[in-house]
Amino acid sequence: MSQQHNSRQLPAPCIVESGIIVNKEDMKRLLNDLTHVRYIHKIDGVIQNQGRGVVLEVFNEPNQATIVVNKSLYINVQSFDYLYLNQVSPEETYFDLVQENRTLTLIPMPSDSREQQVSRNLGFDNIEEMLGEVFSAKWDMHFDEDL
Repeated sequence: MSQQHNSRQLPAPCIVESGIIVNKEDMKRLLNDLTHVRYIHKIDGVIQNQGRGVVLEVFNEPNQATIVVNKSLYINVQSFDYLYLNQVSPEETYFDLVQENRTLTLIPMPSDSREQQVSRNLGFDNIEEMLGEVFSAKWDMHFDEDL
């Protein structure tokens, strides 16, 4: 009977609005939804840098750095021990990426909903198809001018 008990798998964590996330893929999946953010970088609780930027990439690579420069954020979840998700109001949640005495806080900023809709609808395949149509039309126009 103890073998059966030991072989039972625990259920996956369920986090609703606040909690601590340690799984790197869960962290990556959650951060991938961010675009415009306000960031606060602290060491030992003292603010080192802060600003606004755009999350351009979230990745999970052991040998690459998290980089915040020129209002661009490239976030490697391997740079952090865990992500603390905290809801301060029904409309506002922030993310603390924590690594020992360092914390990178990301506060989502509202952006134009039309801009969000356009960016979500423009996948790689759609962009590739649109570019193909543009080049084809341009080629046709040059061909017609040559005749």
